[in-house]
Parts: sequence; C-alpha cells; structure tokens
Amino acid sequence: METLITILIGVLVTVAVYLLLSRSLIRVILGSAILSHAVHLLLMTMGGLKKGGVPLIGEDNSTFTDALPQALILTAIVISFAVTAFLLVLAYRTYKETGQDNLDALRGFEDE
Repeated sequence: METLITILIGVLVTVAVYLLLSRSLIRVILGSAILSHAVHLLLMTMGGLKKGGVPLIGEDNSTFTDALPQALILTAIVISFAVTAFLLVLAYRTYKETGQDNLDALRGFEDE
C-alpha cells in the first residue's frame, strides 16, 4: 500500500512541477495547491500507514497509532487552503487590474 501511495506522490509532484512552470497565473496557483497535497500524502506515508487502537490508558490493544502525524497534516491542510485562497484572491485582483494572467506580460519586460 505504501508503494502505491509513493507512486501517487511522484505523479502529483510531476503534475505540480509541470503546472508551476507554465505561464498562466491560475496554473501556477493550482500547481502549488497540488504540490501541497503531495506533501501531505508524503507526511502521512512517512508517518506510517498503521492500523491500531487509540492510545488510551486502560485499553488492551497491542498496537497503537501515532496521532502526531495526523495532527500535523490537519494543520498543514488548513494552512495550505488559506494560502491557496489568498493566492486566488491576489490572482483575481491582478486580473481585474491588468486584464491578463500571463506571467511574462505581468513582468513588464518586452525583450530579455
């Protein structure tokens, strides 16, 4: 199972890098969102995909799951959604001001 998720992480990183290298501002924002989801999956996979009980005193389970990776991933998901929402608002404001979302045109250089 971990091998399959590792392959999925590789595919997500590949798609994210492809989108980040494009010229459209919306594609760059989507690429950063996909990359953050790939990192979330990577953190979950590195934490281990274990099955077990809740780590409570008095429970008679032989295996326990660690709640720390899940708490870190939940925090990272909330932060990445907030950053993505902020970037989308900035992209909308940029489009309303300039009328375009091409990053090369937004740089202001005609020829380099």
